[in-house]
Amino acid sequence: MKRTSKRYPTALTIAGSDSGGCAGIQADLKTFSAIGVFGASVITAVTAQNTQQVRAVHILPAQIIKEQVEAVLEDILVDVVKIGLLPSPEIIETVAAILGKYPMLSLIVDPLVISSSGDSLVSTPTSKALRQYLFQRISLLTPNIPEAEALSGVKIESVQDLHHAAEKLLSQGCEAVLIKGGHLQSAYANDTLFQAGKKSLCFSSPTIQTRNLHGTGCTLSSAIASYVALGNNLENAVRLAKLYITSAIETGKEIKTGEGYGPLCHFFDPKPLKTIDI
Repeated sequence: MKRTSKRYPTALTIAGSDSGGCAGIQADLKTFSAIGVFGASVITAVTAQNTQQVRAVHILPAQIIKEQVEAVLEDILVDVVKIGLLPSPEIIETVAAILGKYPMLSLIVDPLVISSSGDSLVSTPTSKALRQYLFQRISLLTPNIPEAEALSGVKIESVQDLHHAAEKLLSQGCEAVLIKGGHLQSAYANDTLFQAGKKSLCFSSPTIQTRNLHGTGCTLSSAIASYVALGNNLENAVRLAKLYITSAIETGKEIKTGEGYGPLCHFFDPKPLKTIDI
């Protein structure tokens, strides 16, 4: 049977699994699909969680993570990699070593260091390993305010602090940093993009009052990855992703899923799977 000369734009997510379906791998794959991108996945940890709590976490062995990444990249042409939870220094080093063989791949990294409640999600050695092994390869880092503080060592209480933290992160090797401002009490959700040698760009939207924000960080970084896979430059990808996530929050703001913090509405306007000429 003759094959066509087309393929799907493809994004690979390397992250943890959320049994409640709100965040992690599940949110990533929903986002890819909704935007019209084929999604592949590598699971780093399995969680037992719902909209109210994380009950248990099982970290997968580095070897099976290595085999998952290699299996995908050796067979499927991947356009962009989105990275979420890398829960140990060994896993970070393992993933970084494999991705080092694919220097042209864009890496969008959502550094799951601090939870929405302010709790630390990974150990200090793991945070150090993230900076040591991955920062030199990151195309875009997407921390929230607490994560930007933890990774930069800068307490963010003003716009000047925001710029200082971004400079610190860029100096550690990241090509670009998008600091998400959703943790700040404001009438607007301001996400600021910093790139070395360029003027910062602020992407703003009105703050939406809702409990359904579970998986917001995963979804935003995956949306950016999707638009990069579709051929957009970074600034356009961030702009389109901001529009996507704002609509996903707005559409799902009054939907009840479980008794806690529910998910976004990823499929408010699903796109057909795109194709690219080979």
